[in-house]
Amino acid sequence: MRKIAYLALVVAAMAAGNVSAQQPALTKGHVQELLFDAASAGRTDMIDTMVKAGADVNAYDPRGFTPLILAAYNGHLDTVEALIAARADACKPDATQGNTAQMGVAFKGNDAVAARLIAAGCDPNARNRQGQTALMMAAMFNRTAQIDMLKAAGAQADIVDDKGRTAASVARDQGNDAAAASVTN
Repeated sequence: MRKIAYLALVVAAMAAGNVSAQQPALTKGHVQELLFDAASAGRTDMIDTMVKAGADVNAYDPRGFTPLILAAYNGHLDTVEALIAARADACKPDATQGNTAQMGVAFKGNDAVAARLIAAGCDPNARNRQGQTALMMAAMFNRTAQIDMLKAAGAQADIVDDKGRTAASVARDQGNDAAAASVTN
């Protein structure tokens, strides 16, 4: 929490143009780090200032996540909106596993964020490095509302991942019979 409080003070000072000679200059790296922290914490009020200060809304953090992925994963719908308005790519996968924000939201279960990401127009059949789709993730975690949203957006239930599994078989493997039925209906 202390880092977020500091972040709020820095942003307020930057927005007001009150950066004194006694304060160390913020490098582009600092500004970028502050954007990642703001996105993760849901500090929507800080997004625009960080972007104006030079932060890249499509950059990867050291773990391979974009600011939008961090905001979506943590359920911060307003921050997702602000990042998309700042031209963040809602479809950009993470740098390590190739998971999209939509896949992360299926894991976490925030239906409002899932709906917003679908509205961004990303490919509902995008695959990660294991060939898995957001529909498979939603099925795995029994997210029936997201399954319905993804199917309405064109997600295909017959896609097979690298292990030969479909969304329905992933759901059944987890004991998620309602999800398996939702995928196949």
